[in-house]
Amino acid sequence: HRGGLFSGEIEVDEAYMGGKEASKHASKRKHLGRGPSGKQPVFGMHQRSGGVRAFPIDGTDRVKLQSAIVENVKRGSTIYSDSHAGYDGLRGYSHFAVAHSVGEYVRGQAHTNGIESFWALLKRGYVGVYHQMSVQHLHRYVNEFAYRQNTVHSDTLACLNGTIDGMSGRRLSYKELTT
Repeated sequence: HRGGLFSGEIEVDEAYMGGKEASKHASKRKHLGRGPSGKQPVFGMHQRSGGVRAFPIDGTDRVKLQSAIVENVKRGSTIYSDSHAGYDGLRGYSHFAVAHSVGEYVRGQAHTNGIESFWALLKRGYVGVYHQMSVQHLHRYVNEFAYRQNTVHSDTLACLNGTIDGMSGRRLSYKELTT
């Protein structure tokens, strides 16, 4: 992964992106119920001493979530999560969870406030700026907000240089973007 593995204290969480069923045209409604039904899961990590990394993920079962952690976080790091069953049995890491379902949001150093803050910014961008993010291009929107979060304390010149470095050797044609 670009930037290497995260290490140290890492908060992990998943969010679900997609519009509300009630806001969709009748022909687009899936009638799957409330909550995350019909939405695209996005997995995110916040390194407390550093940045954010987030990306769409195929599901939120144990295999998918723990594979994402293993691929992005150095073994021996401390993982903080909520009590989602997908994090149960995580091996090779110190793991602490808070139980949001019973009103527990902080227990000592165990909390997911950093990654939850990132989700709030991403979702505010969804509602207030873009109004719709297609599943096909969701990774681009998520990358944009992660980049913004990771450069929030950088000066303008550093941000411009980072953008140019990220573009170097890459090309995205309009045809590729729209097909």
